[in-house]
Amino acid sequence: MASLSSVSLSTSSSETSIFRSTNWKISVLPTGVVRTFPDIKKSRKQINYVAYVQPPDVNRPQSSIRSTSFNVEGTGHTTSVDEVVKVDTSRIEANSIKLPLPLFENQSSSTDAQTDDSASLSIAVIGATGVLARTKIFPALFALYCSGQLPEKFCIFGYSRKNLTEEDLRAIIAPTLSCRIDHQESCEEKMDAFLKRTFYLYGGYDNREGMSKLNTLMEEVEGKFGANRIFYLSVPQDALIDIASSLAEKAQTQRAWNRVIIEKPFGLGSFSSHQLTTSLLSNFEEKQLYRIDHLLGRNTIENLAVLRFSNLVFMPLWNRSYIHNIQVIFSEELGMQNSARYPYGYGILGDVVHSHIFQTVALLAMEPPVTLDGEDVRYEKVKVLKSIRKLESSDVILGHCEADSGSNFKDTDNLMPTYFGAVLHIDNARWDGVPFLIKAGRGLKKNRVEICIQFRRVPGNLYHKDGEHMQNLASNELILRDVPDEAILVRINNKIPGLGMNLEASELNLLYKDKYNVDVTDSYEQLLHDVIDGDNHLFMRSDEVEAAWNILSPVLSELDHSNVTLERYNLGSKGPDKAANLWAKYGAKWLDD
Repeated sequence: MASLSSVSLSTSSSETSIFRSTNWKISVLPTGVVRTFPDIKKSRKQINYVAYVQPPDVNRPQSSIRSTSFNVEGTGHTTSVDEVVKVDTSRIEANSIKLPLPLFENQSSSTDAQTDDSASLSIAVIGATGVLARTKIFPALFALYCSGQLPEKFCIFGYSRKNLTEEDLRAIIAPTLSCRIDHQESCEEKMDAFLKRTFYLYGGYDNREGMSKLNTLMEEVEGKFGANRIFYLSVPQDALIDIASSLAEKAQTQRAWNRVIIEKPFGLGSFSSHQLTTSLLSNFEEKQLYRIDHLLGRNTIENLAVLRFSNLVFMPLWNRSYIHNIQVIFSEELGMQNSARYPYGYGILGDVVHSHIFQTVALLAMEPPVTLDGEDVRYEKVKVLKSIRKLESSDVILGHCEADSGSNFKDTDNLMPTYFGAVLHIDNARWDGVPFLIKAGRGLKKNRVEICIQFRRVPGNLYHKDGEHMQNLASNELILRDVPDEAILVRINNKIPGLGMNLEASELNLLYKDKYNVDVTDSYEQLLHDVIDGDNHLFMRSDEVEAAWNILSPVLSELDHSNVTLERYNLGSKGPDKAANLWAKYGAKWLDD
């Protein structure tokens, strides 16, 4: 028996023509299943497609009978019109049924269901076969799907220059998807559902033509209702401008909002960054751009504003009168593994310092924003960045790890900085005279990412001297640790139990893994969730990008003219020996020393 597709329609309209509503339902049932239709309410116009598809191994042309039935006004009877329709089942696999297109028009069969256009979302990953997309972006999207953070109507589109099929992409990303959220309970089903909503397009080498094809595919899946679109540009710097301009012209939807995610580095210095920003702003509005740095999606960074502005114990102390210095530490054991990404030798400056370090400093030092709205926060951050004094060579130490097996630059004239030590000065009333000490390096002795606020010593401390013995009192410290174990520590001076007056520095410890029995969210999940929500406070605005490069411009100029000597240090060490002299200059003792 040929496969049968039946369509029912009812209308209460007094006109003689048949009115098709926009409330569609498409469902696929196995061969031989008998469908009983419920009574049709006359108060609503609706149309339902129900397709009966027979397996593709039947060796004869596939066809179906489309039957349209409708009520005849005033008679109490129905009539129908039948027609034969060809059904192409050549692409239907033996044990699976391909989802019909357009997917976003699959509405509820309830007669009261309304189309919610804002709930439809298309996410295009440009550079879908790259390492970042495979290991971070797709797993983060799957985690958001498993935790119910994606809209009910969503689709993901992979796009790259590799000539692959849809099934090839699904096979590539499937092993990277994690079942950590539902703990294997329904992971296989969720993976299958997620992968069925993942499509692929071979873009070729003509970006304009490729983006036009992408737009066609997205419109086919989205249907006539359209959808909001997010474009994640996980592409090399030298291809970014052309891809972004082609996308703006050919792939943006006109029926909803468009947002574009751009991976760091945001240019390779002031000049190239200005070119990139000019190009982007000629094609997009600022509010559409999300410059992503995964390190800013960590919970420690998100918690900075909470600690500062929701705890009265800290608010009055957050200034030059009580704080001696602030340390920002980014330390990794591994060497520089992605050297080819930064061909001009800026290394860790463009990878970590320009975005992560400076954004951390801005969040630590900014004035209270008017609200927590993203733009209000970004206005305060950029004021801090513009107040940071340009770096002088006497306040900067650059180094290179000697045993850096991952580096592509072995020529001594073209070494890449893998270590950055510096002292930042913020020229405003709150922070005048408070050094912000920066240590960012790879190939160091341990993995450590943390912020330490060291307070001033107690004036006229009564316990400075106990009889004939000097008490070695430590300064109070507030430590926000991200790696190795996320924690908030407060170091205070405390009396040791027993006879006599013996003091020691003790820690009040909030260790997250002991306090909170919750799943640790990956930073890409957090930031992608923010993009979907339109929350941009952790993403750099164009003026923030420019201000950050201006701070580094004297150092980059010295590097360009080979006027800087990179201090060599061994893998697994503390970094360059000369860095200790810089810290001593400001009377600072490093927390990790």
